[in-house]
Amino acid sequence: MKQLALFPLNSFILPEGRMRLRVFEARYVRLVSEASAGKRDFAIAQINPYVSQADAERILPLATRVKIEDFEQLDDGLLGITIAGIEKVKIVQRWQEPDQLHVAEVIALDSWPAVDLIAEYQPLVQQLEKLLQQYPALQQLYPSPKYRDAAWLASRYLEILPMQPALRQQLALQSSPSPCLDSLQAWLSHHA
Repeated sequence: MKQLALFPLNSFILPEGRMRLRVFEARYVRLVSEASAGKRDFAIAQINPYVSQADAERILPLATRVKIEDFEQLDDGLLGITIAGIEKVKIVQRWQEPDQLHVAEVIALDSWPAVDLIAEYQPLVQQLEKLLQQYPALQQLYPSPKYRDAAWLASRYLEILPMQPALRQQLALQSSPSPCLDSLQAWLSHHA
């Protein structure tokens, strides 16, 4: 088992995902400095917004260990970091340090292997291409998108589509990206 600091967010990231964060709370500034000094890695944990902050179920069990790719000072003087998802982890036990930083014992979970996308999922590729064009900040995070890789495609959809956190977690925990792509395809044809 491995110990990771947790950065709980409403956002979600999976392996090969990228995200920009603004860091301003003292406990997260500490998390970032420890991670950059190689002292302790951290994971992005997903928050369940439907329960109170005091609830033990507030932080969902599936998290993603990340690495910091880039730092910048933002216009407002805050620290900005760009992170990349490395591996899915399951939170086994969680506690808080004196400054309220969440820390957890985690076990690594298998990532989805790269799989060639089958032709029936092609509409999902076109839809994601459109989405990335509409959101330049998102497009900048993925200069060379892996549209032909089913695992990459399913993961990006799970990160950006609005959906119930429990459903997002359930789809991300499947043994392959197929159930996720099937659900997305059904949803897309229903909303097309």
